[in-house]
Amino acid sequence: MTVPSTLPAPLQAALSDRPRRWLVTGAAGFIGSHLVEALLHAGQTVTGLDNFSTGHRRNLDEVIAGLPDGAAARFTFVEGDIRDPATCARVCAGTDIVLHQAALGSVPRSIADPVTSHDSNVNGFLNMLVAARDAKVSRFVYAASSSTYGDSPSLPKVEDVIGKPLSPYAVTKYVNELYADVFGRCYGLPCVGLRYFNVFGARQDPEGAYAAVIPRWARALLLGDTVQINGDGETSRDFCYVDNAVQANLLAGLTDSADAVNTVYNVAAHRQTSLNQLFAAMRDELVKRFPDIAGAQAQYREFRAGDVRHSLADISRAQTRLGYAPTHDVSRGLAEAMNWYVARFAPARAA
Repeated sequence: MTVPSTLPAPLQAALSDRPRRWLVTGAAGFIGSHLVEALLHAGQTVTGLDNFSTGHRRNLDEVIAGLPDGAAARFTFVEGDIRDPATCARVCAGTDIVLHQAALGSVPRSIADPVTSHDSNVNGFLNMLVAARDAKVSRFVYAASSSTYGDSPSLPKVEDVIGKPLSPYAVTKYVNELYADVFGRCYGLPCVGLRYFNVFGARQDPEGAYAAVIPRWARALLLGDTVQINGDGETSRDFCYVDNAVQANLLAGLTDSADAVNTVYNVAAHRQTSLNQLFAAMRDELVKRFPDIAGAQAQYREFRAGDVRHSLADISRAQTRLGYAPTHDVSRGLAEAMNWYVARFAPARAA
């Protein structure tokens, strides 16, 4: 069994201790596929659920292709929707730990279509909680969001201090936290919420109107298109490489500490990076292989509705209670992810 080497030693030991049965919703998505990959490499048994509304079959194909012999036999994929209670009940049956990643992301998407975002992110989330409760799973870990901090101006962001939501998406993710807390109190379902801060890495979709900034910019730089920055470029984020998010999920799923459950955690690198700094870092990383990218310049446009101005996470709660120890800052994350971006967006350049 090969446990991913970027995981802390105690977590590697906990995974090696005995196999468990995991359910990953949103398994064909960006973060979900990385969770499936890490768990299968660690000898675990995994069921994946996805309806392919934002996930892609190619993500799972890539995971399966990279597995050691026999590992794929421990993976079962179910195509289905969390908005269907019967599907939720079916995939939760016999599960030890749920890693719930399925959701409709994107602040702009939720502003354009709040009803669909609510249906997936709130109704679907409630369906999963009910199914997990009825199946008596030992842990329900779910993807929360830094958007919950809303208009709170305080930095760094501390879990117990939030402001008013700035988008329907933020409302849905806060409602998730409220429901998880209630299910912990009323039904004894051990829940852990992970407030992701701008997670990035391989398999993050660059296409469409709601693509995240790093894959969108990587694609533009590699294809010679114009990188567009919302606002003046001084908006800042705490960009978090996907390996850090995987680590946090597995720690939350396996912790035996009573005070570590039924709460929420920031998942980030505790590093503040402006959009201007990010653009320069991405360009510098690509210039190492493609010198012609050195002359690329960004184009500035209007600020985007619903966006917060600055974001920086306090990760001390996750460090103290979960043993979270991020292995990647932005620079290391970009360096590792760039091979995938090049292969995905401009394979002719990589030749």
